[in-house]
Parts: sequence; C-alpha cells; structure tokens
Amino acid sequence: MPEGAVASLAAKFEALFPHLDERQRRLMMGAEARSLGHGGIRAVARAAGVREATVSRGASELESGEPPLGRVRRAGGGRKRAVDLDPELRPALLALVEPDLRGDPMSPLRWTTKSTRRLAAELTAQGHKVSADTVGDLLREEGFSLQGNSRVLEGADHPDRDAQFRYINDQVKAHQVSGDPVISVDAKKKEQVGDYHQPGREWQRKGEPVKVRSHDFPDPDGPGEVIPYGVYDLTANTGWVGVGCDGNTAAFAVATIRRWWQEVGRDAYPQARRVLVTADAGGSNGYRTRAWKAELAAFAVETGLEVTVCHFPPGTSKWNRIEHRLFSHITMNWRGHPLTSHEVVVNTIAATTTRTGLKVQAELDTAAYPTGVRVSDAQMDLLPLRRHEWHGDWNYTLLPRAFAQAAARTVKPFNQASPELAWLCHPAVTGMDPSQWATLIRALGALHEDQREADTRRRRGRERKKAPGGGRPPKLTLIDRVLAAFLHDRLGLTQAIIAKLFGMTPEMIGQRIRQIRMLLSSIGRPLEPADTRPRSIDELRELIGS
Repeated sequence: MPEGAVASLAAKFEALFPHLDERQRRLMMGAEARSLGHGGIRAVARAAGVREATVSRGASELESGEPPLGRVRRAGGGRKRAVDLDPELRPALLALVEPDLRGDPMSPLRWTTKSTRRLAAELTAQGHKVSADTVGDLLREEGFSLQGNSRVLEGADHPDRDAQFRYINDQVKAHQVSGDPVISVDAKKKEQVGDYHQPGREWQRKGEPVKVRSHDFPDPDGPGEVIPYGVYDLTANTGWVGVGCDGNTAAFAVATIRRWWQEVGRDAYPQARRVLVTADAGGSNGYRTRAWKAELAAFAVETGLEVTVCHFPPGTSKWNRIEHRLFSHITMNWRGHPLTSHEVVVNTIAATTTRTGLKVQAELDTAAYPTGVRVSDAQMDLLPLRRHEWHGDWNYTLLPRAFAQAAARTVKPFNQASPELAWLCHPAVTGMDPSQWATLIRALGALHEDQREADTRRRRGRERKKAPGGGRPPKLTLIDRVLAAFLHDRLGLTQAIIAKLFGMTPEMIGQRIRQIRMLLSSIGRPLEPADTRPRSIDELRELIGS
C-alpha cells in the first residue's frame, strides 16, 4: 500500500479515535482492513500504531455478525483488582495508616510521612504487590482523604473563660454608650524587610514572576525586621499601625497607642474621659507584664484619661477583634508581594481597605525600645492601679491623677545618681575626690546628650520634629551609667553582678557601659584598673566602708 495512503489513513484515525471507545476503534480498524483487501490488516496496523492481531480481531467481530454489546468489555472482562486477588491487602494497608487505633503499634511508618508511594513500597516489601495509585483508591474507599491539622484545641479551658468574654462585652457596650473609645491592640508577627518570599500569589504576566531570594536567611547588611503593632477602633472601624524597627516591648506598644491618640483618637473623641483597651493575655501587652502597666500609667497621666484594660483569657487570642478585623486584611493585601523596604511595608498597610469601610493609617517608628526593663515592687506600689472586682488580674483601670502625684515625688534628675545608688559615688569607686568627680560628670553631660541625639537621629532617619526632653524618663541617670562603667572597667566587677546591683539585665548594663566607655575615650580619660578589685557586692561594700 502506498505511503501516502497510509499517511492519509493515519490522519483519519488520529482525528476519530479520541471520540471512540476501545471496541469502536477496533471495529473501525477491522472495517478499513476489510475494505482494503489483501494486505489491509498490516497497512491499518501501521497507520493506527497497534498490533496486527488487534486489527484482525476487529475484522473477525464484524464478520461474526454479533449484535452491539453496549459496553467496551463483556461482564467480568479485564484484569482483576489487586484487592480481589489479595484479600489480605486491605487489612495490611489499614494496619499501616492507623497504627494507634486498630492496627499495629509497631508499624514501620508510624513516625514517617504516609504518602501513597511509601505505603505501596512497604506493602510490596510485606508481599502485597500494589501500586501507589491503587493504594490511593483503597484509602478513598475506606473514607480517607488528605487533610491538614485542624487548629481548634485551645488547651485547658479556664473555668471563667466564658464569663470573662461576657464581662469584656459589657465593658465594650458601656464605653460605647458613653461615647468613649474602645480599642483592640496586638502585635503582628515580625516581617523581614527585603526581597524575601511572601506567601500567596498575585497577577503577573505569564512567565514573569517577581524574583525573590531562594532562602530567608537574614541579611546582616539589610534593613532587618519590622514589628507591626496595631490599634483597632471597634466603633469607627479604623486602624492605626506602628511599624517598629526595634524590640516588641511594652514601651513600643504604649508608644503606638499614644501616637494613635495624638493623631486620631483625641480628634475623634473630643469629649472622652476614659478609654477601654482589649488585649491578649501574653506578649508585650500581657496581663503579667509590669512594664505594660507602668507605661499605660504614664499614658494616663499625659492624656488625663482613665485607661481600662480587659485581657482575653489565655489561649483565646484569636477572639481579639484586631486579628480578624485588621491583621487578616493586611496579610491578604501583601500576599505574594515582597516587602522590599520600610516604605513598601508602611504604604501596603495604609492601602488596606475592606468593603465594610475599614480605613488604616500606618507610620514607621524608628525609636529604640530596649528589652530587659524591670519594674520593681516599689514602683508597682506607686502605680494607681485599681483592680476590678471580677478577675482583677485580667481587668484593671489606671487612674491618671494619683499617678501624677506619685510620679512628681519620684522624678530623678538625669545629672544626679539614683537614691538607691548614691552610696557608690565614693572615692574608692571613682578614684578621685568629689570636685574632680563633679568636673568629669559635667564634661560627660554635654557629650552624652550629643551621643544620644545622634543615635536617635540615625534610627529615626531624619531630624527630630519635637523639642528634646519629651518621652519617658530613662531607667538610669548619667551618673548611674558612669558608675556602672567604673565598677566594670576600674574595679573589675562582672556585668551580671552590676546588673543585680542596678536592678537591670546584663545586656542593658553592657550597652550603657559601652556608651560611657566611648565618651571617656573621646575626652582622653580611659579607665585604668584599680589595685583593689572586689569580686562581689559584699566585698564592694567592705571596700567603700573601709
């Protein structure tokens, strides 16, 4: 048969075969072979790409005159299912996938991923020859499906959990009726700034995805991480997000609330006399965090507002309104979009809207918020903290007037030592008489202010907009910091001992010592080790008392 005729026949088969079942294709090939006569079976087999026996069988079926079957195969035709040939296959499979329920507790796959490929390999090793596809079919027949973990377990329920929810709801309604603001606050998870992968997808031209790094390792020379802290106004359906560049501390949390009040809150609620804050039980705004209460007390003094805080019970943070009214929409807004710079982060958050009218404002916060700040028992006793009768640990109010009076009595001038550390201003520690010590402090005072302003300007990225002197007072005065440097560099006390003496963390003491050491070097006054070097606080007291 000419090659052209074979090619024409092959084109016909290619066009018709996708629309025919197995028996119809076989009958069509048999009819074509019979019409071609001698050599037709071989020619049709070449054109269709099948065995000659298949074409011959189709011709025989046509010649037999059998009526149409109405199906491809006769009943009972085809290969037997593996589960029918091997009755023990199904129990063996269930023993692998359910070792803790009704299977073998020593299953070899108990601690590994149970993919169909691994299950098939293990069954084959046990003598049950089966493919991965068959394993998948059997699992579906038994009611299995691919499922992820369901995050519904919240740990042990507190017995007063539901009652606390009702109490929060009553407080929210009472504040809203009186026209006072109600805000929900929380910190979103940290985000790396740079060309890093972001989950999700967004529309791009085909074959032109946004190129990001192949790994998420932090870049030491990059912008670092940001911490979005949000304030959501339940009544107005508006959000304020402070994008911090330092630590997620109580000071940062309250600073964001303060900026929300200054920029939005006091204009939206000019007659407000109190504010309700709903927050999680842990983190920088947790109910056990002393610094959170101290910072809120200072905020109450500044604004004259009564600050009431209601915490959600432990393990129920997902019910905090800010999670599903603000943060979820921010996450969807930047899905598949790399956060390449601080500007991108702020603008993406600020562009978040919803069909229900959500509006969001965002601001970059470059201030430093060091960790390890401790609030002593004496400081806690001074706080105007009024605990509610119902769960005073979760519900409390900070009163501004009483704290203002207490704070006025405890203000420490920056150029004087703290009262509890004044005993360290001794020649045995400083190595100089009082007049020389006073001269050194005056010289360091101006330099320290310049150093502090330069560090703040570097973190801020611009000149200050407000006059100096604002903000919360420092934990350590200038003399406290100089004493720490003298104790470490001159007397050889460790940072751990000095931190215990000063009521701070060793890390924060180390930072202050390095700052003072730089100032002393700039004026040509490096510290030389003393002849007598105590090894403990008791030995230090003996040295000063001698």
